[in-house]
Amino acid sequence: MLSRKELQRYSRQIMLPEVGEEGQKKLAAARVMIVGLGGLGSPVALYLAAAGIGELHLVDGDHVDISNLQRQVLYKTNHRDKSKAQVAAQQLTAANPEIRIYAHPCMAEESWLRDRVPEMDLVLDCTDNLDIRHVINRVCREVQRPVIMASVQGFSGQLISFDFAATSSPCYACLFPPGQQSSAQNCSTAGVIGPALGVIGSMQALEAMKMLLGLPVPSRGKLHLFEAETLELRALQLQSNNDCPICRH
Repeated sequence: MLSRKELQRYSRQIMLPEVGEEGQKKLAAARVMIVGLGGLGSPVALYLAAAGIGELHLVDGDHVDISNLQRQVLYKTNHRDKSKAQVAAQQLTAANPEIRIYAHPCMAEESWLRDRVPEMDLVLDCTDNLDIRHVINRVCREVQRPVIMASVQGFSGQLISFDFAATSSPCYACLFPPGQQSSAQNCSTAGVIGPALGVIGSMQALEAMKMLLGLPVPSRGKLHLFEAETLELRALQLQSNNDCPICRH
């Protein structure tokens, strides 16, 4: 049963028929890993913590820099040079002390992920590093854990999720084969508008909650493209690639 405090804290989402008390219990029992605590990871972590996700694992090896503050809304000026994972854990604990939050101030290396992803119910890729994204994709596919991936560059955002419990699911490498995006840029090289990260991060958190609640997830196997300049949102269905080096194994 939910406690009186939980019923009060989460009352506005519990009253939704798509959630209810049973749905809130599912959220409280969920274990979610967020990889990357920057412009996407900030809104994702804030919304999932506020929603009552029972266990959040925060993974980021970077420290807060003043150039982050334009878009990474978890951090303040006095957090400069401190570990993002540890500061984020402190901020989220202050926002919701009823959930369990674990800081992992390290880079998401493949062997590390292989040890920990099997313990998770869901992984959210909020990184801007293409190599790490491919590692997350590979590990999640191997251990059959769902993953929701997002990215933003300039005014343009992307969102897609994969449920690897379904053997027919495509993967990120079907869409973007490894080694074919060596010139890909990130926020530090191409620039980014902060609110676009808020939009895509909020969508990522929303898809995570729906996945954990067992609701339809429109981004599953479908690439959503958002253009902040025009507010245009469109979706492209992704098909499995028979030549994908990850899916063939």
